[in-house]
Amino acid sequence: MNTYIVLLRGINVGGKTTLPMKALAALLEALGAKQVKTYIQSGNVVLQHEAVDTAALAEQIAGVIAQEYSFAPHVLVLERAAFRQAMARNPFPEAVAEPATLHLGFLGALPPQPDLAKLEHLRAASERFALIDRVFYLHAPEGVGRSKLAAGAEKALGAPMTDRNWRTVEKIWALAGEAAPR
Repeated sequence: MNTYIVLLRGINVGGKTTLPMKALAALLEALGAKQVKTYIQSGNVVLQHEAVDTAALAEQIAGVIAQEYSFAPHVLVLERAAFRQAMARNPFPEAVAEPATLHLGFLGALPPQPDLAKLEHLRAASERFALIDRVFYLHAPEGVGRSKLAAGAEKALGAPMTDRNWRTVEKIWALAGEAAPR
């Protein structure tokens, strides 16, 4: 069994894409997942599965959600090692002291032609960002709610992205440690 982190984008936001975590866990178990653990209502899951193709597993999860709930969220499945590597590559380690200001945008694909000039144009003076492989790191000391960079990053990168703050990343990692085969 492999331990995977599953990130769903855009669920339980605005009342249109409601998916209770208990129901999500049941759907995942029906797909063969074991030790399914969720964190908060925004689509953070750690599970074990025999699948080896993360893209195929993501498609399968999105498909079963679409079938049951009439919407297909963007689903990203990460291997445990890839998630840990994203944490280890954080270019702003001093920002972890204020975890709500540090965000990791997990990309569904490697951006073919990211518009870094556009990102720089959107960036406030206090903000910093870095694109490392399939992770967009954003340190926004004034918060992402008002950040033009946070709002425009996905479009400028040209790849689907789902964002998690550092506190959530740490909580997911803790769950991944609990779910790892012993």
